[in-house]
Amino acid sequence: MKELLSMFLTFARIGAFTFGGGYAMLPILQREVVEKKGWCTDDELTDMYAIGQCTPGVIAVNVATYIGNKKRGPVGAIFTTLGVIFPSIVIITVIASCLTHFAEYAVVQHAFAGIRIAVCALVTKTIYTLVKKNVIDAATLVIFILTFCSVALLGVSPVAAVLVCGLAGALLHGGTKKGV
Repeated sequence: MKELLSMFLTFARIGAFTFGGGYAMLPILQREVVEKKGWCTDDELTDMYAIGQCTPGVIAVNVATYIGNKKRGPVGAIFTTLGVIFPSIVIITVIASCLTHFAEYAVVQHAFAGIRIAVCALVTKTIYTLVKKNVIDAATLVIFILTFCSVALLGVSPVAAVLVCGLAGALLHGGTKKGV
C-alpha cells in the first residue's frame, strides 16, 4: 500500500505542476519517473508517450496509466491515473467557480498569456529532448523531417503519421536489435 500511495502522490504532484497538458508533462515525467523513481527507462517512457499519443484519451492520463500498469499491474494503473487527474479536478473546480468573476480583468488575461508562453517553452524543450534522443541516423532524420512537414504543413493526421512511422521504423530497423 505504501508503494501505491507513493505512485499516487508522485502522479498527483506531476498533475498539479504540469500546465499545458501531456506535451508539457514529458520533462517532469522524465525527471520524476525515470531519474528519481526508476520506474521506467527513457526509452520505455518515450514508447509509452508515443503509444499514449495514438490511443484514445488524454496523453497525460494514458502515460500515467501505462506506467502504473508496468509497475504494479491494474491496481497501479488505477492509482497513477487517479493521481494524475486528481489535481486537475480540484484546480478546474476552483478556477471554474472563480473565473467567471475575474476573467475580464486584464491581470488575469495577462497571467494566462504568460502561462501560454511558458507552455510553449516546455513543449519546445520536450521536442528538443525527443529529437536528440531519437534521431539517431540519417533514416530517422528523414522520417522526422517528412513526418513534421506532413503533420505541420499538410495537415496529415497524427495517428496516421505515428502508424506510418512505426511501419517505416520496423522496415528500416526491424532486423537489428537495439538495446536487447
